Amino acid sequence: MDLCHDALVFVAGLWAGTINAVVGSGTLVTFPVLVALGYAPVAATISNAMGLIAGNVAGSWGYRRELAGLKPTLLKLLPASVLGGITGAALLLHLPERVFGAVAPYLIVVALLFVIFQPKLQSWVRRRADASPAARPRRRQGVILVILIYLAGVYGGYFVAAQGILLVGILGIFLQGTLQNANAMKNILVLGVNIVAAVSYLLFAFDRIVWPVVALIAVGSLIGGFLGSAVGRRLSPVVLRSVIVLLGLLALWNMVF
Repeated sequence: MDLCHDALVFVAGLWAGTINAVVGSGTLVTFPVLVALGYAPVAATISNAMGLIAGNVAGSWGYRRELAGLKPTLLKLLPASVLGGITGAALLLHLPERVFGAVAPYLIVVALLFVIFQPKLQSWVRRRADASPAARPRRRQGVILVILIYLAGVYGGYFVAAQGILLVGILGIFLQGTLQNANAMKNILVLGVNIVAAVSYLLFAFDRIVWPVVALIAVGSLIGGFLGSAVGRRLSPVVLRSVIVLLGLLALWNMVF
């Protein structure tokens, strides 16, 4: 790889790591760049997912304060997310890419609607839970949340892109906390999915990994993860929601057009 090629991959990783820490969808920066540089789509997906793990770690560390008090919920959701990641990675290695590629735009639209109407939906969910003294409504919501997190993990293990937007949309409604808390939880869940997917690639698709690309994206996304978490933690809910919607619309545009 020449210097210009390396610099382009590094900058893409830097920007992707920054975006991922704030909301997600950083893959929609790196994936098109890698494909444009001539890498096969599956090899680009695999190498990109492995490289972005460093940025996921940085973003998770940067948002650690927003996870205070959420450890029980995290321990409940992380296994579902990891199991979804295993399922998604298996699909990536065995199914044509067009299968999830056709579904992905619709998933992003649903996630954006979740984010846009998050305050009203969250209020509605909480009112329904508080209206009954029984624990059944809360248990039902907990089951729905686990199922949705699993499905988001499947999507993330397969396609990676915009997984964060899906998770923020889901967590913003069902999680008892702020949008920043949901963002912090999202970073951990995405990290879990990407680690599981990376292990799957190492075991079953080692020959498809482009290691120089992994290294460049890892370094770039690591720096970007710290930058993104420093900025994202200071955004108000309205601004953060606006950023999520804007990036989601850009992600949708890239997928459809």
